[in-house]
Amino acid sequence: MNRKEFLKVCGILGFGLPMQSALSACGKDNGIRPKKVLVIGAGAAGLSAAYLLMQQGVEVEILEASASYGGRMKRTTTFANFPIPLGAEWLHVDRNIFTEIVNDPAVTIATNTTAYDQDVDQALHEGTLMRPEDVGFTIDQKFINATWFDFFDQYVVPTVLAKINFNKVVQTIDYSSNQVVVKTANETFTADRVIVTIPVKLLQTGAINFIPTLSNKKQNAINNVTVWDGCKAFIKFSQKFYPALVSFDVTPASAGQKLYYDAAYGQNTNEHILGLFAVGTGTQPYVTLSDNDLRDYMLDELDAIFNGQASANYVAHIFQNWNTEPYAQGAYVYDQESWTRIQTLGTSVDNKLHFAGDAYTTGSDWSSVHTAARSARRAVEEMLG
Repeated sequence: MNRKEFLKVCGILGFGLPMQSALSACGKDNGIRPKKVLVIGAGAAGLSAAYLLMQQGVEVEILEASASYGGRMKRTTTFANFPIPLGAEWLHVDRNIFTEIVNDPAVTIATNTTAYDQDVDQALHEGTLMRPEDVGFTIDQKFINATWFDFFDQYVVPTVLAKINFNKVVQTIDYSSNQVVVKTANETFTADRVIVTIPVKLLQTGAINFIPTLSNKKQNAINNVTVWDGCKAFIKFSQKFYPALVSFDVTPASAGQKLYYDAAYGQNTNEHILGLFAVGTGTQPYVTLSDNDLRDYMLDELDAIFNGQASANYVAHIFQNWNTEPYAQGAYVYDQESWTRIQTLGTSVDNKLHFAGDAYTTGSDWSSVHTAARSARRAVEEMLG
């Protein structure tokens, strides 16, 4: 069963992925409990791992290659009067994941989400109106006047912000001795353990030199996992003329996905914003076009479906190409990947080198914010015993 099939079954049976038990406030002090941990990357996994470790009283330092935190949870607040998620957008599991990430029963989660109305035909697929679940939206929810970035910004980042070192591009991780040594171009950091959370696409490029080299099994999993290209666009219109979802067939299905969707669905706004989500071959030809050509291509595509209403109501657009982001270089591991390969990616090395992120999981689910957060919890639990 691949990831997409697994999530579909969860939706059909009416339940989300199981909530993890709260992380104990006291790990075993058996002589191997780390005193200091270096976290590589300040995306969802890196922030989650650092946050949980700090709750346990472990010293943490985060090395982030870019000048900001959040990774592929990137969002903008300047295009509309509500935040626009340029990266991760939907909640794919039960809302209990919020409580799980915060890991503090004293905190009340105020983040609001909304599900799609499954009783209304509001998904257009190849000219036919149908229900959202018929195009794959079953348990999925949209954030209301917020994004995944905003959730982390409110509940996780305040705890870990002082521990983030920005513009630190890691080049080498040496785990050959008791202490792990991490080097950038001109600095050296040491710790008892390291958690690597950078996108697997960067590991495929050899961005980090591991000493000793990773096992053949681990390196083969890194080299052979398929990472989809990815892009998003948002178009502002003066009037709404489209349903909640407009889906397209990508052949074969394993090659990619493409979807236009009402980005203002459920928001407290009177603005009309249509989003485009595309991965794999679905990103073509958007990622190859100049800005004006991209605008014209999208409007022509929508005009053909909605009888010219796109061009007549066009106001502005923005575009996010994840392939050209230097510390992402793509979207995420594709849905049909082998679960055993994913499991290998997530396996720790010598109890000193740990991996967390949307691609470094146990193999039951991957490529989402909630899987990144859960993989971080797993890594923390492993090192604390």
